[in-house]
Amino acid sequence: MTDTPESSELSRLQKAAYALKEMRARLDVAEGALREPIAIVGMSGRFPGAASCDALWQLLKDGVDAVGEIPAERWSLAEYYDVNPNAPGKMNASCGGFLENVDQFDPAFFGIPAREAVKVDPQQRLLLEVAWEALENAGQAPDQLQDTETGTYLGINQMDYGLAQFDAPGDMDIYTTTGNGFCFAAGRISYALGLQGPNMAIDTACSSSLVAVHLACQALRGRECDLALAGGVQLNLIPTFHLLLAKTQSFAASGRCNTFSSAADGLIMGEGCGLVVLKRLSDAVENKDRVLALIRGSGVNHGGAASGITVPNELAQEKLVRQVLKRAGVDPDEVGYVETHGTGTQLGDPIEVGALSSVFRGRPESDPLVLGSLKTNIGHLDAAAGIAGLIKAVLSLEREEIPPNLHFDEPNPRIDWQACPLKVPVEAHVWPRGEKTRHAGVSSFGFSGTNAHVVLAEAPPIEAQIDLSKRPLHVFALSAKTDKALGELVTAYGRYLKDERVPSLADICFTATAGRSHFDRRLAVVADSVSTLREHLQACREGGDATYSSGVDEREAQKVAFVFGDENNALGARELYATHVGYRAMVDGCAEILKDTLDGSLSALFADEAPPEATPAHRDAVQFASQYAVAKLWRSWRIAPAAVAGSGVGEYVAACVAGVLSLEEGLALVVARGAL
Repeated sequence: MTDTPESSELSRLQKAAYALKEMRARLDVAEGALREPIAIVGMSGRFPGAASCDALWQLLKDGVDAVGEIPAERWSLAEYYDVNPNAPGKMNASCGGFLENVDQFDPAFFGIPAREAVKVDPQQRLLLEVAWEALENAGQAPDQLQDTETGTYLGINQMDYGLAQFDAPGDMDIYTTTGNGFCFAAGRISYALGLQGPNMAIDTACSSSLVAVHLACQALRGRECDLALAGGVQLNLIPTFHLLLAKTQSFAASGRCNTFSSAADGLIMGEGCGLVVLKRLSDAVENKDRVLALIRGSGVNHGGAASGITVPNELAQEKLVRQVLKRAGVDPDEVGYVETHGTGTQLGDPIEVGALSSVFRGRPESDPLVLGSLKTNIGHLDAAAGIAGLIKAVLSLEREEIPPNLHFDEPNPRIDWQACPLKVPVEAHVWPRGEKTRHAGVSSFGFSGTNAHVVLAEAPPIEAQIDLSKRPLHVFALSAKTDKALGELVTAYGRYLKDERVPSLADICFTATAGRSHFDRRLAVVADSVSTLREHLQACREGGDATYSSGVDEREAQKVAFVFGDENNALGARELYATHVGYRAMVDGCAEILKDTLDGSLSALFADEAPPEATPAHRDAVQFASQYAVAKLWRSWRIAPAAVAGSGVGEYVAACVAGVLSLEEGLALVVARGAL
């Protein structure tokens, strides 16, 4: 049969249609990737009156006002305060939210020489500490991230420490530069941890840290990095910025941020540092990470040509919130709470609420939009304000409760409270999980006009990795770089274990070890209950039985050899597979390599499920995978062999551990050996 012009044209059209369909499918995949939710898998922070995120939640829940008089160690009120903000060299601010012990730092922990450390901005020091805490909170051992594509996105706009050093130009050196530049604040984190992903410092004034979160989300979706640290920092060490801000008539004479209230008369500055650890949701699910909340959408815009460069633009704010909701695929009625910028100014609050009312005005009276502002508790954290608000919103989703808003006695008459059903809680507002997913918005608006908004969703249920509660005994392990630090850890855990609300022993022991870097000074306790663990730690603090506490021997470490055999220990392998995450991951990795070689899953031979019919090849593969996984576990605990040996299947394991064979080569040879 010969082709006719008609059949050729039909064939050409069919091919074009197929190509178009394939192109649309690829575009759909790409579009889906650009909209993939970002999982918040860890976070940490330091805030006025709260040295951690848990402490912040307790402060918010209890309605604590952490704002107080400016400490004398920052600057003298007698020298700088005046009720008249226009007085030369004076400010009309006497209060703020301040952190304690910002002069305390352990430079040796991060490998910083003492000479350099004195020139390093306390903001950099704080960021290093909080970054380490956030990664451990995410189950990511910081020392295991070297050479990974982990990004760092940091909001920062204060250089108080550098300005103070500039007053003594004779003392300047290279460390003055690396210790105080904004780029070095971000770069210091990547340098200290060996991260090779994108790294940048962002200054958009008050919105800096939320803009940083937005950029981190974009980078993750664009696969510029696989993990990201995002957030910001703010310390007020000298009066310069306060003196400048006073001239803009921004400070509250009342000494508080009276957000949404008729008493609103300006803002009060605060300090803090917060960082979140971000992953693509698909990666977090695959890794079975604990997910705190999801970032469904984020966005940034500018107010444009408003009536003044520092004046917020209501239409721009409204446009941004609508855009972010659309990108997130979230209907306005699905949002139950917005953590607002809410500085407590007579100009800013009505504009912000007006923009929100325009977006959310269609919701029913029975379901008002709840508004809150963290600034009523701790002041305005400027470059760290957005990340502080984000952390509060995540905690509210987690704890199923929206904390009370302080200083809200009478609603601000300049706000149109009838335009949209709104609620400002003066008592805790219960926000339980239900049939519909809960969503929260977070806003942060910069002094120069840059706006940022994020839409969060509650964390999806993710299957637990392994039930550890069935173990009769648990190992509680701690480590530190010095004996003093180890002793402080033991004391801190001793206080923690006195709380009746502590979780199970299994959870305590798992959390103390998982995702942690392991140092030379170590302690290990075997316990069968929380009370037993408490008693053992008490004995350690009192210098009791050395069975429960020991550091690494200062003498030269003994050399270790690994010997791999040919025996079959199916029972031990099955118990390890069922109870140890790392061991199971190694075995599953071997199973993935052999999925097209062996009949049935190798993992099934380790699990309780019905295994495939065992052949010699299956038996040898099980022996290999089990011994290889154990060897990798010892290595993860920093116990490496100086020599390896083996017999039978063990010879192949030894060759792989020594690097003579790759894992793929070793498994292929073992299966072939079993088949013979």
